[in-house]
Amino acid sequence: MHLNAFLYGCGHHSAAWRHPDSRVEDLGDISYYEELAQLAERGKFDAVFFADGHSVRDPAGAGTWFLEPITALSAMARATTHIGLVTTVSSTFYTPFHAARMLASLDHISGGRAGWNVVTSMFDAEARNHGMDVIPGREERYARAEEFVDTALALWDSWDTDALTLDRTGMYADPAKVHSIGHDGKHFQVDGPLTVPRSPQGRPVLFQAGASGPGRDLAAKYAEAIYAVAYDLVAAQSYYGDVKSRIDSAGRDSAAVGIMPGLVTYIGSTMDEARRKKAELDLLLPTEQSLAMLSTFTGQNCAAWELDAPVPSLPPAAEFTGPQGRYETILRIVEKDAPTVRELLGTLAAGGGHATMIGTPESIADEMQSWIGRGADGFNLMCPRYPDSLEDFVDHVVPILQQRGLFRSEYTASTLRGHLTG
Repeated sequence: MHLNAFLYGCGHHSAAWRHPDSRVEDLGDISYYEELAQLAERGKFDAVFFADGHSVRDPAGAGTWFLEPITALSAMARATTHIGLVTTVSSTFYTPFHAARMLASLDHISGGRAGWNVVTSMFDAEARNHGMDVIPGREERYARAEEFVDTALALWDSWDTDALTLDRTGMYADPAKVHSIGHDGKHFQVDGPLTVPRSPQGRPVLFQAGASGPGRDLAAKYAEAIYAVAYDLVAAQSYYGDVKSRIDSAGRDSAAVGIMPGLVTYIGSTMDEARRKKAELDLLLPTEQSLAMLSTFTGQNCAAWELDAPVPSLPPAAEFTGPQGRYETILRIVEKDAPTVRELLGTLAAGGGHATMIGTPESIADEMQSWIGRGADGFNLMCPRYPDSLEDFVDHVVPILQQRGLFRSEYTASTLRGHLTG
């Protein structure tokens, strides 16, 4: 089983920062993130992961974005020894040379622990911060992304492994082993070579998180690990089977590419205690805004819905004219969990359509185990509240997974690629 910790502000529950014990004052303090990385490393996680955003969506909400991720991960590399360090870098806004240079530097700084989650950006507000009026269409974004990755790979390979001679009486590097790449494509023109010599992993590990058809194809062609969205095992199995098939069709070994759905956990010594932890955060949600968002997701007027009553009946997906993915997820949540309105708001506020497991360490370990090899090869843990939810998982769930032989007890590799393939 592979485990990553998705670091995100005060936690993935959108009301986490409102909790009286939150670390919201520390979101700009690198020691906060170093402590989270050290905690995940104590749990022998494969990696910690930062997403990234290029616009401020709601200044009144949680401080989702604060420190730039590669800058933060470079500092965190000095506070850890084994755990992988993965970040999103947008192929829509960066250039391949810029991204390749930063990620190769992180791989050097960390001793071979860097990973790149390849994404295309989605929002016009982000585009307007990068000299565009609107975000390019999906087809153009993914064509650019494919050329972007090819160019970055060529730049990382522009230095041979033994290019550095460090001969003080002769050459620093052998010119015959440092290559231009001469890339002249539709979106980029890059001569190369990269200004950073070959890094410890050669190439940082490539992650991908696309759910659309083009995103799945991009993952099938390049990804060494894949982040996925699946609320339940049925949805996970559908994605798992489809993407593994695409990887095989791309001429690669699908067994070597780990698929890691997002996972939100509420852990207690009893089921009641776990539910109380969720309810404690759910009560902190601003009700009016949350119901307004639910109205948008469902096409219903939810303003008068009673918070602590069951969710009223919703029309089948075939009758819904809005975005289908989120609506179908809401229908699955209602069918699977029979939540109250307040509980539904809380589930959507912490991970949205990602799997949510509530229970004892043993019950959560059981449920995670049931997914392995059927709909997942591991999980991208999305803690509802940091650091508490991560501490619960590391201290109580990880030992059970280790006892069952499902997860490492010690690191056996020193690089991120080694963690994923070892």
